[in-house]
Formats: sequence, C-alpha cells, structure tokens
Amino acid sequence: MVLPASLDPTLPHMCAAALAIIFIGGAWHKLSDRDAFAMAVEQYRLVPESWSGAIAWGLPLWELAAGGLLLVTAAREWGALLALALLLAVTAAVVANLLRGRSHIDCGCGGPEGGQHLSWGLVARNLLLAVMTWAAVAMETSRQLVWLDGLTVAAGTLGLYGLYAAANQLMANHPRLMKLRS
Repeated sequence: MVLPASLDPTLPHMCAAALAIIFIGGAWHKLSDRDAFAMAVEQYRLVPESWSGAIAWGLPLWELAAGGLLLVTAAREWGALLALALLLAVTAAVVANLLRGRSHIDCGCGGPEGGQHLSWGLVARNLLLAVMTWAAVAMETSRQLVWLDGLTVAAGTLGLYGLYAAANQLMANHPRLMKLRS
C-alpha cells in the first residue's frame, strides 16, 4: 500500500522501532525475574502449573524475536506476524481472566511500573499496539529517506515509547489512587 502524500513515510520506521523497544524491554524484564513471571503465568490459571516455567522462558524469547525482527527492515513482516500473534495470545489471556472476574492478578507485563493488575485498559493498549504493528508493515515509503528522517524517526520513536510508558504507569497507579480516595 502506498502512503498518501500527507502521511510521512517515517511512520512505519517509528512504529517498528517503538514496538521493538517495547517487546525487547518487556522480554528483558521477564527474563531478569523469571520466577516472578512464572508466578504471574500461574495466576492466570489458563495452563497447567507445570507449564509455567516453560512459558516463562518461551514468551520472553518470542518477544525478543519479534522485537529484533521488527528492527530489520527486510524481516519486519516476520517480526510483525510474531508481534501480532503474541499480542493476540496475551490479550486473549487477559480477556479470559477479566471475564472470569479475576482482575486482581498481576498482568506479568514487566517493566518499572510493576504490579499492574488486569484491566480493560490493557486490552485497549494491546489493540493500539496491534494497530502500530500494522502501521509498521502496511505502509510502503514513497520516497528515499534522508539523514533528517533519521532524526525524525528517533524523536518519534522516543515520543511513542514515552506515551506507552506514561499510559502503563497511569494504569498501574489507578488502583492505588482509587484506594487513596476511599
């Protein structure tokens, strides 16, 4: 698909880079405390307890692969497919638990905010990440990128990641703020 003239061709690169940071960062947090992540997997109660350790290894490796492939323009489509499959799997797990009334458990997302509980906000966040994944591969650039585009991609990537981190922090703090109100 060719971009309309009004849409900047740096957008796919920004989306891919921001997603790579999100997935690689998430994998790093999960791998750095595999026991806590395995416990989060157990809390979902969607797979036998004996599988938690394997999932605690496999899911972050899947994230690393998706993030790494998104960074390589020639392999970006494969990275996007992995990322979309991952987003679908984890979002389905969140939705299954929310429908069972189990919103009090840790999402297992990792990151500095820690202790984020399941919410419909996570579902919305993952849907937005899926849209970003589509944007990373669905748009062909209509011109060659120049050096200034590199600065645009870097600034845009930092902006997108900043929005993601801020939204995560707000979702993590929401239950705490509600406790303070009551």
